[in-house]
Amino acid sequence: MAKQEAAVPEREIFSLSGPLYLTAVDWKNPHHRRAVAASLVRGVYILERDHQENRLGHQAQASPWWNFFHFQLSHMLIDDVDYSVFGAIYEYHSFAFDCNAPKFVIAFRGTIKKPHTKSRDLKLDLQCISNRLHQSSRFQLSMQAIQNVISLVGAANIWLAGHSLGSAIPLLAGKNMTKMGYPMETYLFNPPFPSAPIERINNEKVKHGIRVASSVVKAGFAVAKQGQNQRSQKDDSFYALSEWVPGLFVNPADHICSEYIGYFEHRKKMEKIGGSKIERLATQYSIGSMISGVFGGDSEALHLLPSANLTINLSHCPDFKRAHGIHQWWDPNFLGQSELHLFRIYTFIFVTIAASFKFESVSSPRLLPLPFPSDFKIQQPLLPWCMVVVREEAQGINLDSGKTEEKVVDSAVVTGHRAL
Repeated sequence: MAKQEAAVPEREIFSLSGPLYLTAVDWKNPHHRRAVAASLVRGVYILERDHQENRLGHQAQASPWWNFFHFQLSHMLIDDVDYSVFGAIYEYHSFAFDCNAPKFVIAFRGTIKKPHTKSRDLKLDLQCISNRLHQSSRFQLSMQAIQNVISLVGAANIWLAGHSLGSAIPLLAGKNMTKMGYPMETYLFNPPFPSAPIERINNEKVKHGIRVASSVVKAGFAVAKQGQNQRSQKDDSFYALSEWVPGLFVNPADHICSEYIGYFEHRKKMEKIGGSKIERLATQYSIGSMISGVFGGDSEALHLLPSANLTINLSHCPDFKRAHGIHQWWDPNFLGQSELHLFRIYTFIFVTIAASFKFESVSSPRLLPLPFPSDFKIQQPLLPWCMVVVREEAQGINLDSGKTEEKVVDSAVVTGHRAL
């Protein structure tokens, strides 16, 4: 018995590798929320590892990964092919009620390369790459579980979270539920972005040239498919997702997810050079989804998003294993940057911010009126003044950190102005 306990890897033991510093969670703090979500995902991994190693009772290692944050395991999601634990539904229980805490978190693990799960997980990885994850029974089981919890407590009280392959499930489910009118707070750690590794090219001019050429090709495909003067159902579907802003957590050294960095940066660059109309079409397609569409498949790529809050880990990672690992997202010395990328609706948000400086004495970002009223109207004569205020007086508000940053606003002003 003692020998089996000693064989448990340190990274599976919460007391040795978990975020013990979070003794009091501030549910308004985005860093705390990120760390909790990542820990709950880790709990799903350890549930399956306990199952594989037949660790029962005091030998089981999974429960501290959620008990520490006052969650209880409500339900395990079991794959109907290999009978592995691939997800978990957690319910929050605390004597100190906090309206900012989720009532339920539905979390999903990624690939486990162990004999019991390797075959099934790798097949799902291939389905994810080939844009066929929605056809898998694992995804169907996930959707049913998510819909069941929504029927109990509503979408606003639920978080979705996942890592690697396990982030592809809440990404696709989040898209589907948003289209149905149920957007949910979502945490996607190291989500797969199936694409050529353009982000790994060191020459910035070559990298930018490849991305521009790709955008032109994809926009041409979109025009040829849809007809130049007609609005397609795909446009409506993509625009409908713009209100959903999932959190993407990526590492530049992780080739599985790093292309998200280039994906969103390229959109900003295209706006600056006047290519917003081209990119608005191109950003809805990938080369893979175009090929699939030609042969009658689904042309909506799983990984493409109109909006996201992108967090990049800037800490040095010595190898791919650590760059793709889940532990980095609760590291107390985490060094990263977050930037909000909004598609289509961002103009309204930033104009609302600018207007607040004119009519209210705003001295703190916390006083900014977000979310803005649904009946808010933009008056055309006000727009030039708003742009001046944002640039010259406000400089820029980072909506994630609340700090004034010129970089954030400059890109937002250019993007917003083009979109008008």
